Amino acid sequence: MARVSTPHQLNLKLKSRLIHAPRIQTLFRYCSTTQDPKPEPGSKSESITPDKNDTFNAAATETETETSSGPPQEQQQQEQQQTKEGTHHKKTPEKIENLIARMMSSRAWTTRLQNSIRSLVPEFDHSLVYNVLHAAYNSEHALQFYRWVERSGLFQHDRSTNMLIIERLGRASKLNHARCILLDLPQKGAEWDEDMFVLLIDAYGRAGIVQESVKLFNKMKELGIERSIKSYDILFKVILRRGRYMMAKRYFNHMIEEGIQPTRHTYNVMLWGFFLSLKFDTAQRFYEDMKSRGILPDVVTYNTMIHGYCRFKKMEEAEKVFVEMKGKNLVPTVITYTTMIKAYVGVEKYDDALRMFDEMKSNGINPNDVTYTTLVPGLCDAGKLAEAGKVLNEMVQKHVAPKDNSIFMKLLIGQCKAGDLNAAADVLKAMMRLSIPTESGHYGILIEHFCKANEFDRAVKLLDKLVAKEIVLRPQNSVEIEASAYIPIIQYLCDNGQTGKAETFFRQLMKKGVLDSSPFNNLICGHAKEGNPDSGFEILKIMGKRGVPKDSDSYKLLIESYLRKGEPADAKTALDSMIEDGHVVDSSIFRSVMEGLFEDGRVQTASRVMKSMIEKNVKENMDLVAKIVEALFIRGHVDEAIGRAELLMQNGCALDFDSLLSVLCDKNKTIAALKLLDFCIERDYSVDFSSYYKVLDALLAGGKTLNAYALLCKIMEKGGVTDWKSSDDLITSLCQEGNTKQADVLSRMIKGGDITLEKKKKKKTPISV
Repeated sequence: MARVSTPHQLNLKLKSRLIHAPRIQTLFRYCSTTQDPKPEPGSKSESITPDKNDTFNAAATETETETSSGPPQEQQQQEQQQTKEGTHHKKTPEKIENLIARMMSSRAWTTRLQNSIRSLVPEFDHSLVYNVLHAAYNSEHALQFYRWVERSGLFQHDRSTNMLIIERLGRASKLNHARCILLDLPQKGAEWDEDMFVLLIDAYGRAGIVQESVKLFNKMKELGIERSIKSYDILFKVILRRGRYMMAKRYFNHMIEEGIQPTRHTYNVMLWGFFLSLKFDTAQRFYEDMKSRGILPDVVTYNTMIHGYCRFKKMEEAEKVFVEMKGKNLVPTVITYTTMIKAYVGVEKYDDALRMFDEMKSNGINPNDVTYTTLVPGLCDAGKLAEAGKVLNEMVQKHVAPKDNSIFMKLLIGQCKAGDLNAAADVLKAMMRLSIPTESGHYGILIEHFCKANEFDRAVKLLDKLVAKEIVLRPQNSVEIEASAYIPIIQYLCDNGQTGKAETFFRQLMKKGVLDSSPFNNLICGHAKEGNPDSGFEILKIMGKRGVPKDSDSYKLLIESYLRKGEPADAKTALDSMIEDGHVVDSSIFRSVMEGLFEDGRVQTASRVMKSMIEKNVKENMDLVAKIVEALFIRGHVDEAIGRAELLMQNGCALDFDSLLSVLCDKNKTIAALKLLDFCIERDYSVDFSSYYKVLDALLAGGKTLNAYALLCKIMEKGGVTDWKSSDDLITSLCQEGNTKQADVLSRMIKGGDITLEKKKKKKTPISV
């Protein structure tokens, strides 16, 4: 074993080393100002024996004073400054074991770190080693330190340090390391005992490796380690936790054969395990055996029996045991009463549960969170909402926050269904007072029922809190807001000029994957009504990207909003999207869009809408169609106009060509009139004589004699009349322009001199009138 120094010797050595080792002083100050890393769950960080460390701290403090002292004047100024600042600003020096633990956590386990620790502590005694193992932030650091001091010959471990490392490794599930340390102890000259095996048996049991626990228990006998009731008790606990009641019975019989008498604790473990395995009769026999051996039940025994009876819904037997317990002057605990309350709730004896709850408080036993969690849902199921509300108020007054937050959802739903919305709102307030995180589902229940009760103002206030705190987006939400809550409130907001607020809320819902079509369409309608069609169209785009079906009414409102805003081109875009989505477009929508475009001077765009309308077999709005075709001709889009005219005729929509020709002639659009009349002649469409004459007169008046000549020839080839009164004027004009050949041909055609032409006339079908 390493030589152990006295505290006085260690103090002098540390003081001398710290004075003459500035590097160690720097290391000490650095480690003292570095933030502690977070230890692993279940680890211990406080020391048990601080004697040696206090000596080290005194030495370190004295060394700092010596090395930092300056001239007397400066020392006096420092003292005055410290007096002004007060003693509460002084930093307490760090204990050596905490310093070493933090060094191990912040640096890799290397030779350099080991040398640093040696420099800090030249001599390692039991107190220091034990405290470092205890203060290490995790089991890995503890194991490294344990092996290092042993292999380096700095310290020879004793029973307490071996027990501590086995316990820490067992809690961290490093079971192989713990097993090796335990079984290797004799080779290191150390002795093992029953307590060490008990620690490891329990560790394997908590890890669910029951077979290893049993092997260790049996190995104790092979190694000559005496097994007492302590070993058997931990074995029973391990194997019964996994439901192996038959194995427990066998080892119980072995224990009796070995002459080891069971204790009250043994029977308590056995009863607990048998009830856990649903072996009611076996538990009854062991309970009777316990009493036959003269072992008096304690509070734990009675609690176990009551819980077992309640688990099998044997309330009469449970009540008898409860009465027996009180008759033996054993005071029932909060566990006893909570078990009885839970059992009464389970068999729907809610009045008895309340009676037990009142008796519990009258006997000075305060209910805990499990008691409240057990009672409140039962009262809600029984419709005893007033009593449930009183219990909730009691929880708030005593500030008892349950671990199971589902009771609040139960209360909210119950109070809302009962129509007591004020009480339901109080439940939400109670959650806040108990510092229980409220979730979107809790707000949703209230919002839904506020909307059903037409208390929309209260619903909107709740929604404002929900949106402002972004509760919907919290990843830890276990209860999400339902569609029955967000659909009506979004519809209300959109119908009442608050679509922007509704969209902010729904965008949060979309981040959680909500894609209901109803809120989307409500938002579009709301934006359209409020004169924000662009925002509505953005919602339409989102719906398209996410594959959400769109409502035709939403499209209609959006189109109307664009038209009211004087943006017919955007209305046409929305109309195209509506058609692409396969919606049936009403003739009134087509008319509205065409009128808007026409009045805005967008004749060609209106023409395209007209084309879509005709292709969809909508044959209304012909008066507007005629205006659009006429405007196309007048604006010089003759080919497009003729194309639309042909489309109309193919779909059975007749145009008034005579009126159209008359307008074109009146407005001196002679070429347009000529092309239109050519189109009618080629397709044998019905045109009145007067229209021919009017076009010919317009051409002649406009000096387009050759065009008039060509048109007249076509008319006569089709068998048309030749009594045009301006024929002589046309012949004269042709002669004057030097077109004598055309004038001669026309003259002979009119006077009937060309026999060949006459024969062709007989073969042609006359132009229909």
